[in-house]
Amino acid sequence: MRKLNNFQSLKKKYFLFLKKQEISGEPFFNKLGQLKNFYIPICDRIYELYTKRKKSTILGLAGGQGSGKSTIAKILKIILEQKFDLNVLIISIDDYYKTLKERKKISSKNKLFLTRGVPGTHDVKLLYNHLNMLKKRKYKPFLSPKFDKSKDDRLNKKNWRKISKIYDIIIFEGWCVGANHQKNIELKTPINTMEKKEDIDLTWRKKVNNELKKNYKKIFKLINFLIFLKVPSFNYVYKWRLLQEKKLKIKSSGRKIMNNLKIKRFIMFYERITKNMLKDLKRYNVVIRLDKKHRLKKVQFN
Repeated sequence: MRKLNNFQSLKKKYFLFLKKQEISGEPFFNKLGQLKNFYIPICDRIYELYTKRKKSTILGLAGGQGSGKSTIAKILKIILEQKFDLNVLIISIDDYYKTLKERKKISSKNKLFLTRGVPGTHDVKLLYNHLNMLKKRKYKPFLSPKFDKSKDDRLNKKNWRKISKIYDIIIFEGWCVGANHQKNIELKTPINTMEKKEDIDLTWRKKVNNELKKNYKKIFKLINFLIFLKVPSFNYVYKWRLLQEKKLKIKSSGRKIMNNLKIKRFIMFYERITKNMLKDLKRYNVVIRLDKKHRLKKVQFN
């Protein structure tokens, strides 16, 4: 009976969450089917790993812009808490962007670093320290940063999140989470017009790649289980990023957001790494394939 009650409670929270999400986005398809056929089997695998390790486990969740990472992270949190009675924390790599002032400083050497997103625009030291402390379960209460995308800057410390509990599962989500660097020879051919016209000497590409190779690799080594959301093609990153921007406008009370042309340019910063992440799907513990209508199509366990 307890198991049944747990499932009913889980189902209720899941449907309530999806209803709130639908207000600002696309309607969800086959809600109960996706819960039973996708989300619960994935959470069963996560729980299996957690019981083997018997200590805090970092779950990496990656995928192209607008693929639904934050939504799926929250769904996994609901299931892991309701079904398995685990304490779950979600950490987004986006909240660890460097401040606008810091990015202006590094962009004095290369203007492309003013745009947030790529490796080199995050506070890697702070991010590593926080994830490492959470994994080791040894820390005093600390504040985790919050980033406001509508202002393109980090929020004041008084708005940061206080973390004081011990967590069983830490869901670490972000578009480039777990990404590998490329060989130098792969950097030579520009992948889009931005690289071709604004990174002629490869300075930006080499710096981003070097960050992945060193500082970000150290962070990604902390991950115990990696999930990847596979978009049908990079073209859908643009389409779904537009939807994300509309949601941002609703959440930020009509603040200024990026127009279509700005988004087109914005995703060029992400294109190289996103396409590289699509090449080797066997390196992920779970691959969730999305169809052209943004629905979960297939789950692959490696």
